[in-house]
Amino acid sequence: MKKEMKIKSLVFGLSLIAANYMTGQTTTPTDTVKSQTAQATVQTAGTTNPEIEALKQKIAAKPDDTQSLVSLATAYQNASDWSSAIATWNKVTALLPDWAPAYYSIAYANQSAKDNNAAKMAYEQYIAKVKPEEVDANKQNLAYAYFFIAFQDKDTDKEKAKQYIAKSLQYDGSNQDALNLSKSLMN
Repeated sequence: MKKEMKIKSLVFGLSLIAANYMTGQTTTPTDTVKSQTAQATVQTAGTTNPEIEALKQKIAAKPDDTQSLVSLATAYQNASDWSSAIATWNKVTALLPDWAPAYYSIAYANQSAKDNNAAKMAYEQYIAKVKPEEVDANKQNLAYAYFFIAFQDKDTDKEKAKQYIAKSLQYDGSNQDALNLSKSLMN
């Protein structure tokens, strides 16, 4: 339960960072990406509430509005509509392919939807997208991403799991779950 609250807090924090980041961003995606985003937004049924509906209308009018897309993905996550959240985060990555927090959010949504393989792939993408100058601000998320991958690989690729759990502990040496996994991998 404590881990779930930590994850929710991290996602909320990422959303706030995203909102600030998006405010300062100006992107010029291709017409193809704009068209795909608009079509996908119309096709996303899922959960609805006034906030989601208002955001969908904003995005229908301006498909490349990354700030609204981030807000919509977060609203879907808050409503536990994981498939809509994942689809919306994927739209964000189509517009901002190097923006690491979107990949972390995709991983979180996939993990919440019990799709651990997709979550693992998204955490790997997140790790790859974090820029060196962003590492300090992302230590907690990096620690969790490395932990999750290590946990997933512990039975199939023990050496990789050892490397990833060591990396996780490098970013957060106090994580008891990571410490326990590290001990079990050494046996």
